[in-house]
Amino acid sequence: MSSPHASRPRLTLIGAALGFVVVLLDVSVVNVALDAFRVGFSTDVAGLEWVVNAYTLVFAALLLMAGALGDRFGARRVFLAGFVLFTAASIACGLAPTLGALVMARIVQGAGAALLVPNSLALIQQAFPDQAVRSRAVGWWGAAGGMALAAGPVAGGFLVAHFGWRSIFLINLPIGLIGLAMTLRHARPSPANPHRSLDLPGQGAAVMALAALAIALIEAGRLGWTDPWIVMALSIAVIAAAAFVAIEARTAAPMLPLALFRSRGFVIASVSGVLVNFAYYGLIFVFSLFFQGQQAFSPQQTGLAFLPMTVVLMVASILGGRLITRLGARRLMVLGQMLAAGGYLLLLPALATGSYAMLVLPMLIAAGGIALTVPTMTNVTLSAVEPSHAGLASGVLNTARQVGGMLGVAVCGYLVRDSTASAFLPGMRLSLAAAVVLLLCGALFSFLWLERKA
Repeated sequence: MSSPHASRPRLTLIGAALGFVVVLLDVSVVNVALDAFRVGFSTDVAGLEWVVNAYTLVFAALLLMAGALGDRFGARRVFLAGFVLFTAASIACGLAPTLGALVMARIVQGAGAALLVPNSLALIQQAFPDQAVRSRAVGWWGAAGGMALAAGPVAGGFLVAHFGWRSIFLINLPIGLIGLAMTLRHARPSPANPHRSLDLPGQGAAVMALAALAIALIEAGRLGWTDPWIVMALSIAVIAAAAFVAIEARTAAPMLPLALFRSRGFVIASVSGVLVNFAYYGLIFVFSLFFQGQQAFSPQQTGLAFLPMTVVLMVASILGGRLITRLGARRLMVLGQMLAAGGYLLLLPALATGSYAMLVLPMLIAAGGIALTVPTMTNVTLSAVEPSHAGLASGVLNTARQVGGMLGVAVCGYLVRDSTASAFLPGMRLSLAAAVVLLLCGALFSFLWLERKA
């Protein structure tokens, strides 16, 4: 009698995709609830930054080791553990009585997210041994994530408006239970490799460096850059980052093989990942505050305000994947980052009008540019390394993007820390200018250093 696991790869795909969906849903859905958090917990912009970045920080820091955990203990087992952890943390977020409790629950949620993403892909690889069929399955997995990103602000705005901010976390409970049931029932047990190294010293150094940097960037708005605590946090970040590089250079089985950075294509893709996510997530945070705090939009109106941008992201991502073979990765990397920079630049005069309608076209241009860049940088990453390192390289790129998003929220949040209109709008313009400069730098690097046939 055949195993029920072997005959249901499509249901395995649904379970794996649901894991990816909840991770991206909680990246995008939180921003529309920022004003509700501010009022409910009587907090400032730094407190809101922690709600967003606590999740992203842990997600970024643990993403590489999560893949190694899947290799060591079996992808199915680690994926299920991640789903349990993420779902339980979502319930804790929804029931959090204080801002501190919410931030702690978001930290645990980020750990669950890190366990889910790489191991969901491993489950798909295991369920679809045929390469062509597997490519289509991965495409559906990515499309599900794209739809989650697009639907997140709208769904979040509806939930916050009608059921309160706690509902945006509690909605993960039914999704988590369905994903767990489908994976338990239909995914085959995964092979385990007990000899797979976990590089715990490197992991510890990475967590310390990112955490100290986040503390310094977020709390500098409250304490000032010369405060002893901020100076100490920055010093720890630098020392921990140097220790991480030293550990990775000397470890026999490093979490991040430094040899990957000998490839110019890999370096450009990773740097572009940081810059693009810095601009996108930093400005999503700023515009969420702008719509709710300065324009007095409701959560539902804020979600709808982002809808054109997120729909363009989803559609242009598909288009970008098809254009690579025609235009080449180098041209698309340059074009995408130039378009994104141009869209954000056009937002500067559009802001002066005070009209949402004037913001739509620049937001669409910026989103289209970013959507062309993201699949292209993934293609560049995979083309720049040996096939045996493809999974690791993809993990490094995703980590770089999460770090960029964390830095974007922290830096842009610092610039708009004063919510009075006379101070907020100049800070918003500085945030836009920073995004434009960074994206133009990314386009220049891609033009100068990417090979023409990349």
